[in-house]
Amino acid sequence: MKKTSVLPLPVRRALKKLGEDLREARIRRSLTMALVEERAGITHATLTSVERGKSTVSIGIYAKVMFVLGLIDNLYGLADLENDPAGRIYAHEQLPKRVRYKKGEN
Repeated sequence: MKKTSVLPLPVRRALKKLGEDLREARIRRSLTMALVEERAGITHATLTSVERGKSTVSIGIYAKVMFVLGLIDNLYGLADLENDPAGRIYAHEQLPKRVRYKKGEN
């Protein structure tokens, strides 16, 4: 029996938007699908899946397409800790209430 994974709606929407944005970026740069496919080393079917935001495409393929389009810098900030307010709150809650020095350290 094949086990299927159901993606949450926000994940599907985010991937769909990413695909649409990559397609729009390609068109704005007047790049053909064939050229992007060649430069990224992927097939036409794969680029079509990327531009549709399919979850079956690996993040590495999305990254290669972003690189070809000159958008790879956007990937660096994707999960940047500076853009994680919930993580900062959790980290702040785990700070010690007081700091004690060992003898001879002060």
